[in-house]
Amino acid sequence: MKKFQTPKRVLLKLSGEALQGEQGYGIDPNFLSYLAKKIVHLVQKEKLEIAIVVGGGNIFRGIELEKGGFDRATGDNMGMLATMINGIAIGEAIEDAGVDVRVMSAISAHKVAEDFIQRRALRHLQKGRVVICVGGSGNPFFSTDSAAVLRALELQCDAVVKATKVDGIYDKDPKKHSDAVRYEILSLEDAIQKNVRVMDQAAIALAHDECMPIYVCRIEDIDKINTEEIIGTYVCTARYKK
Repeated sequence: MKKFQTPKRVLLKLSGEALQGEQGYGIDPNFLSYLAKKIVHLVQKEKLEIAIVVGGGNIFRGIELEKGGFDRATGDNMGMLATMINGIAIGEAIEDAGVDVRVMSAISAHKVAEDFIQRRALRHLQKGRVVICVGGSGNPFFSTDSAAVLRALELQCDAVVKATKVDGIYDKDPKKHSDAVRYEILSLEDAIQKNVRVMDQAAIALAHDECMPIYVCRIEDIDKINTEEIIGTYVCTARYKK
């Protein structure tokens, strides 16, 4: 099935866990290099403008600290710092692969990242640089999924691409049910009503309100997002659903 349009500028959402590769913790340099080459392909060959929001779950998850009785805001602030580590690593890998990068942070860290300023970020994208947004939204209690949709809107992206370990969204857990069916197209309204785990509900609600489509695909397939075929699941507003 064909998509309704191929994007020109996308926000790529990467989970921190994705950077673990096969080693199961931290950052796998081999996988990072593999990922960077795919991103560079999108920029150089597909002529896409790419912004990235990365999580920090491979290093620290604020919600886990809360379970131990700590203040949630403190944990979330620590998680935002973890995203900075990941973003710097991704940026280095992409530059090594041949594309200029700007790491921009929602929290001030002038020695390692620029402050996120919308107009400046847009200029970087227009000049062919990959913009890596770290520090989440800069506020506790908001996930990096919400930050991804927020940055996609600010940067006038055509879509959010959420790269995951699975090849799309299913009607039930494909690991437990052999008859699980993958959606090719799903409305944001249905995603909210069915509590589909595309992103957290706050992120989905923002995407719904602002008509921001979301592609969900395997991280290994991100270099194919500019093809005419749907490679994962396309989550869109109801008026675009045929």
